[in-house]
Amino acid sequence: MKIIIINGPNLNLLGKREPEVYGSTTFPDYLQELKTKYPSIHLEYFQSNIEGELIDKIQEVGFSYDGIILNAAAYTHTSIGIGDAVKAIATPVIEVHISNTFSRETFRHQSFISANAKGIIIGFGLKSYELALQSFQH
Repeated sequence: MKIIIINGPNLNLLGKREPEVYGSTTFPDYLQELKTKYPSIHLEYFQSNIEGELIDKIQEVGFSYDGIILNAAAYTHTSIGIGDAVKAIATPVIEVHISNTFSRETFRHQSFISANAKGIIIGFGLKSYELALQSFQH
């Protein structure tokens, strides 16, 4: 099984950025934990702060991978282009958010991705990624 985690803007700062919201673990450290725990899954990772690069990656893997775990971060609430990219591909996408976006600012309550995602996992911290990964195994 071939799965990619795609993270959007500012998620490269995990472990440093607002630890009270996002925790103190860096994403590379967490990714290594996932790879160790799920050795039978070929797990890749991509992060960008640039909307077009995220769209390019979704299109690149969207017809050949078994699943995409997408945390588009702030672009979730603003990017029709990322939403359209998810709609255009064949690979199923699980939308993931570390924090409970519905307990935050009102603008975070809207997602341009959700309508075309296989599912949504919100508010379980970094564990949200593992829950998404597990969903592809069933």
